[in-house]
Amino acid sequence: MKRRVRRALLGLGLLTVVLAVAGAAYESVARHRAARGHPAPGKLVDVGGRRIQIDCRGAGSPTVVLIAGLDHFGSLSWAPIHDSIAQTTRVCAYSRAGIMWSDAARGAFDSGRMADDLHAALAAAGERPPWVMVGHSMGGPYALAFTGRYGAEVAGLVFVDASHPDQRFPVGASAPLRRRVRDAGVNAAGPALLRMGAARLVPVNNRPPSASTDMIAAHRAHFPTSVAALLKENQAIAATLRDAGRHRDLGSRPLVVLTGARGVSPTSRWMQFHQDQATWSTHARHERVDDASHYIHADRPDVVIRAVRDVVGAVRASTAPANPGNAASP
Repeated sequence: MKRRVRRALLGLGLLTVVLAVAGAAYESVARHRAARGHPAPGKLVDVGGRRIQIDCRGAGSPTVVLIAGLDHFGSLSWAPIHDSIAQTTRVCAYSRAGIMWSDAARGAFDSGRMADDLHAALAAAGERPPWVMVGHSMGGPYALAFTGRYGAEVAGLVFVDASHPDQRFPVGASAPLRRRVRDAGVNAAGPALLRMGAARLVPVNNRPPSASTDMIAAHRAHFPTSVAALLKENQAIAATLRDAGRHRDLGSRPLVVLTGARGVSPTSRWMQFHQDQATWSTHARHERVDDASHYIHADRPDVVIRAVRDVVGAVRASTAPANPGNAASP
């Protein structure tokens, strides 16, 4: 009986090794195919031994910088409005470290390092301030983190249904993301299973309504390599919001706050958060978008495009020095 048990355990161990090797080989081939079949739009720039994907289009100043929320589409999140804004001014969308085509960063996610990555990527791509920062969802706090560090370069902001520093999230990853990674056992075994192709077993169904066939295909190809970075960002939400809360005094910078109000009560906490955001600048407005969900740029791209153009126009029209609210203001 003991001999049979030992043989069974040995067989199980060998099978595990074979599956691990086969999975790793499969994942390696899949990553090469993804890189060849769905190359990075724009360019990959060096930010100190790592590469960040950034896609800049159009011409003019100020340069609009698009910052996605906690999703796994990277720069593709902004496809519905990217080219339209490029008809007005220079505009850059990018993928944060570890998302889509961008190389992963070591250690835990940190919004300060994220801001430094973005600043370095813009410089390496040959882009120059002033910037108009546009942040969707958690991209709002990320834009605040960037403004806190490079405030002299930030001329205006647009919040697209952005998160507020005072709101509270569940600890750890969001529920939809937890379910997707749980399906592949990624939470339990971590990066090892990612390297063996486990994340390619995860169904990926949450895509923007306006997603094109090419966008969906690129996303499916690169999602497995984005899971680890997404989990890190989710786990750092509380720290990210604390950091953002220190930079909400935006002085007199032009600011537009957009709320996706479909199904949202006018007296809800979410609406109150956005009304508060509109007090952070002396040159701000808050706009409800009643027929849009959280993804306003997908449901009503015209509204986001207009808001960005309004802020760009205000920056261009301003000839007097700004009235800074703190040392980080322009």
